[in-house]
Amino acid sequence: MVDLVQETIEVPGYEGVVKFTEKCSGLVAIVAVHNTKLGPGLGGVRIYPYESFDQALVDVLRLAKGMTYKAGIAQLGLGGAKSVIIADPKVDKTPELFRAFGECVNAFEGKYICAEDVGCTLEDIEEIAKTTKYVSGVCGLGGGGNPAVFTAWGTLCGIRAVLQELDGTDSVAGKTVAVQGVGSVGGRLVEHLFWLGAKLVISDLNRDIVEYYAHACGARVVAPEEIVSAECDVLSPCAMGGVITVDSIPRLRCRAVAGAANNQLLHDSDANLLLARQILYAPDFLVSSGGLINIVNELSAEGYRAVKAKEMTGEIFDRLLSTFKTAQQQSVSAHQVAIELVDYYIRHQIGKRVEDLCFRFDPIAVC
Repeated sequence: MVDLVQETIEVPGYEGVVKFTEKCSGLVAIVAVHNTKLGPGLGGVRIYPYESFDQALVDVLRLAKGMTYKAGIAQLGLGGAKSVIIADPKVDKTPELFRAFGECVNAFEGKYICAEDVGCTLEDIEEIAKTTKYVSGVCGLGGGGNPAVFTAWGTLCGIRAVLQELDGTDSVAGKTVAVQGVGSVGGRLVEHLFWLGAKLVISDLNRDIVEYYAHACGARVVAPEEIVSAECDVLSPCAMGGVITVDSIPRLRCRAVAGAANNQLLHDSDANLLLARQILYAPDFLVSSGGLINIVNELSAEGYRAVKAKEMTGEIFDRLLSTFKTAQQQSVSAHQVAIELVDYYIRHQIGKRVEDLCFRFDPIAVC
């Protein structure tokens, strides 16, 4: 029996933010639904040992808002939401924890759909699916599997777009790309870049995975605190957010920033500081939308089609170039252009979902 305790947290601009606790499983979680005017809020479950509840709350709020813009810019008929479980993913995961969290998802009655994120695996999502049907990014029953594959491909499209904007060619051959974080997304990105002839600089807190990519892809390894200031053509943040700040921007030695990490800018105003330094910034919620694009294909009435998901992800390239063109015409940052575009979509309900999503997991059947 799950004894879930709910505490509503009032946050201006958000449709619903709830803290959940469950004594038997030890669950402490927050689900934040930012905006569902274009469709249900879809966002991953981040499992992370936050130092405080307030730190977790700040993170989930930023992530949920970012998902609104990620879905909006790609015109997916989805809204923005996110969740965090305050726990150590290495030691705290249990079936009881995920069963309790599934009930948290059910409490939103379809306004929140969960997926993988940092610390949360495909296997974890399938465990959550034993309690709730509102899951995505699954392997079985016609699912699209790990969306990181498409996030990495979309990030490569983003890097090619910034090079096209800067150099008139989208080739990465001979260009230096510094990848911060070589996990599920960053590692796949490194492999793509290696085979296309890029020079690689990498960093990660996991020494074993760094050594693997250094050997397998000939990457130069730098300390995590040095990657932001590495000399390169493109800096690609693919770890945690908030790395582009008023303090780090003066240390940048790149011509562009294009990565998969959510919320790379600590503040929206940091985009103007990059513009002042003539560093091209590709809006992170546009660059990293491939994973979400893959998931929405999984939830479509016609079922998952990998080719369609790949084609839609490839549109990131043209969408970015269009954003850069408008930004140049208006003498503003591409980040500002993208934000204003999604705000316009939401205000006028452009791209609002008209068809129901199809959930293929039956919690009763898999229990």
